[in-house]
Amino acid sequence: MIRVGENSELGVQATDRVLWQRFSSGDHQAFGQLYDRHVHAVFTFLHRRTACWSEAEDLTSAVFLQAWRRRADVVLDRDSALPWLLGVAAYTARSAWRSKLRYRRALSTIVNLAEDGHDLADEVADRLDRDDRVRQIRAQIRRLPRHEQETLELCVWAGLDQQAVAIALGVPVGTVKSRLSRARQHIRELLASNPEEDQ
Repeated sequence: MIRVGENSELGVQATDRVLWQRFSSGDHQAFGQLYDRHVHAVFTFLHRRTACWSEAEDLTSAVFLQAWRRRADVVLDRDSALPWLLGVAAYTARSAWRSKLRYRRALSTIVNLAEDGHDLADEVADRLDRDDRVRQIRAQIRRLPRHEQETLELCVWAGLDQQAVAIALGVPVGTVKSRLSRARQHIRELLASNPEEDQ
């Protein structure tokens, strides 16, 4: 559709399709014309969807940012860019709504835990204590003789049974048993002698 108006040497205003082609080729003034032409309609649509002036304003900015980013990919099938812009606006509003919903659910969970007497600070402190204890144990394991470390790691961390560890290390099962026994004893002694050690 040809519109008569300003911004044209011949008094004929370019269609959105022509402006979009110019804009895709790097003509930033063409983008400005598209923005001026459709920003009110996009904002009004989003304001009706959100019932919030500031949110509609933010989402309108996001719609035109998406248009800027996708300028080379979008081919308009009509002479007006407005249907495409409103499609992006609807998608942007849905995404914002889903994000808000996830945030509200997370916040509700936290509030419910607090109201149920669940002390989040205690939970965080417990987790830090467990992490601290794991660091202490790992530090003590590193102090074991190498063959005891390997045996303990294969049994405990890799979850192998004693027969599988024996095969992995190329030693008899009895050797694995004795190494495990000595490793456990050494760790108990080390932890008892250094209860506060944190490495």
